[in-house]
Amino acid sequence: MRRLLSSGLIVLAGAVGPSAISPHEAYSPRATDHRSDPRLETLRHFFLKFDCPASAYVVEFLEAADTYNLDWRLLPSISFVESSGGKSTPNNNMFGWDQGRTRFASLPAGIYEVGYRLAYSEVYKNKDLDTVLAIYNPVGPYAHTVKSVMRQISPVQ
Repeated sequence: MRRLLSSGLIVLAGAVGPSAISPHEAYSPRATDHRSDPRLETLRHFFLKFDCPASAYVVEFLEAADTYNLDWRLLPSISFVESSGGKSTPNNNMFGWDQGRTRFASLPAGIYEVGYRLAYSEVYKNKDLDTVLAIYNPVGPYAHTVKSVMRQISPVQ
């Protein structure tokens, strides 16, 4: 046995659990065809109703939600509350992430990064929506406001 180990003929492999899809892995062309997804038009209609630049990124919002198992209305609602749906995006940050200080390479990169953090950061992971929103922004009626926007987008998840 010692001989096999020293000659490198035995390979030991550790068990590898499921890993989180990083925002950099998720931010790549997807095979998902959202053209027949009713959420696409619902979200696009919502953003266009308010003349939001975020309407150009509805596919990215849906892909991030699906990739990170988030309510598909959450990221668009946060962007609507924080930046009027992309009307104010210093540092490509339409989410007010880190009090607006975080710089993202692009608006889609910000969508995936914030989605990833909400899904996998120990601060947010495995918490209910009210807790996530209270952590995200504990000031005033923030959670109520975001959930109200979510219901405006669509009353059901």
